[in-house]
Amino acid sequence: MLKIYHNPRCKKSREGLEILENSSLKFEVVKYLSTAISRDELTNLIVQLGIPPIELIRKSEKIWKDNYKDKKLSDKELISAMIENPKLIERPIVTNGKKAVIGRPKERILTII
Repeated sequence: MLKIYHNPRCKKSREGLEILENSSLKFEVVKYLSTAISRDELTNLIVQLGIPPIELIRKSEKIWKDNYKDKKLSDKELISAMIENPKLIERPIVTNGKKAVIGRPKERILTII
């Protein structure tokens, strides 16, 4: 089943959601800012995406710049930072079974639906 990790305040995330809504496929929306993602779930997403944790972090966020930017952090510490500050997670993320993509650009979502 399709799932989108969505932030309603983010334009790119809303664009990704629109692609799924227009697909006529069933999908689940996870509003990860209000429904926390567990460490296991986030780790699994990173594995599905096939990227290191640093590539899932929004480095333009003030939280990142103020607290983490110039530090050498392990993957475990990066995942902890995202769990503690979910705003740092790049969005949207769309999963379909064992496949996942970051929906930037939004057309990437089409590759897994």
